[in-house]
Amino acid sequence: MNEINDRRDDVFIEQRPWGNFQSFVTNEKVTVKIITVEPGQRLSLQRHRFRAEMWQVLDDAPLDITVDERTWTAERGEQIWVPLGAVHRMGNSGTVAGRILEVGFGDFDEDDIERLEDDYSR
Repeated sequence: MNEINDRRDDVFIEQRPWGNFQSFVTNEKVTVKIITVEPGQRLSLQRHRFRAEMWQVLDDAPLDITVDERTWTAERGEQIWVPLGAVHRMGNSGTVAGRILEVGFGDFDEDDIERLEDDYSR
């Protein structure tokens, strides 16, 4: 499998006397963002040619997720894998803002976004 496409094997939890830490990536070319989606808003339905993404849901807000043919409401702590080229979107059908930690694997460039649907006419 393409190494950019699927990095799930790199994620691990390390136990320590004080608790644990979760590692998402080690020594790789990545871009890390926290994305905040306001209530009633959603990102464009999109895909990327040069990067795959891993999302970690940070809040209890109902974040509506689409990855290819699957659509669901993600829960706090859930990890979502968006393979290279997958059609994806996140939205917020709740009443409070929701955040996702995004780790992008591969070359990051906003011009890499191919928008298939967009509420903001971009």
